[in-house]
Amino acid sequence: MIAVVGPTAAGKSDLALAVALAVGGEVVNADSMQLYRGMDIGTAKLPVKDRGEVPHHLLDVWPVTRTATAADYQQLCREVVDRLLTQGRTPILVGGSGLYLRAALDALDFPGTDPQLRAALEADLERDGAVALHARLAALDPQAALRMEPGNGRRIVRALEVVTLTGSMPGRLESYEGHYDVTYLGLDRPDLAERITLRVDRMWEQGLVQEVRALEGEGLRKGVTASRALGYAQVLGAFDARWDVATARTLTVRATRRFARRQRAWFGRDPRIHWLAADEPLLDQALAVLDAGS
Repeated sequence: MIAVVGPTAAGKSDLALAVALAVGGEVVNADSMQLYRGMDIGTAKLPVKDRGEVPHHLLDVWPVTRTATAADYQQLCREVVDRLLTQGRTPILVGGSGLYLRAALDALDFPGTDPQLRAALEADLERDGAVALHARLAALDPQAALRMEPGNGRRIVRALEVVTLTGSMPGRLESYEGHYDVTYLGLDRPDLAERITLRVDRMWEQGLVQEVRALEGEGLRKGVTASRALGYAQVLGAFDARWDVATARTLTVRATRRFARRQRAWFGRDPRIHWLAADEPLLDQALAVLDAGS
């Protein structure tokens, strides 16, 4: 099977589609936010009309009120991948959600969850803020706290849940033991910052503000995961009069660029990825990598 990975706005979806057409494969989404129904514009979800004859899996799976976890994705994705492999089809995972990709493709086990504890920690986050919870985590597991940004409330809540349930947080994901035999194709761009700005401008032109307003009526604000998605969180802030819509666009560009830097760092550590040259024909390079590994 194949995985197309890299930072946001690099062109992974188009490359995955081209590879699928070339090898007779099927695309499996590995973008955590494209799992949500209705989150189309802000996640740059490939429109149905542009998917050609290639089946796409794990898009529009959950309502925006559903809290997503890597463990949930692991189960969903492996069911799809195993079915495709049994049918003799080539699964092509595509996305930039690094932990979700590793959850599906590597031999990772995730600690369990406790809904009551999670709800209590979410309430603490709402009341006290991420920095206060980060300080609590530092007191319980200093090494885990060092690995997390003090402002990343969702990750801190999960870390506190795991530490409370098990006594410690698993260390860095430094080993790469595969659950499947995978060829990794990496895509990045030297002009990524400009591409991100253009993507965000296009989202506004396509109606992201209206999309967020519609999803608000479907419970977006109650969605712990979905409400914090890039673009959606910033537009919700404009709805709350924390800033205007123009500022929301600027904040989305900044946040997306920061996210892309984190993605580059995450994927840059993985020695299995074959990075393609952005200034050369991508499909030709991808097929050459696949031929060399076959």
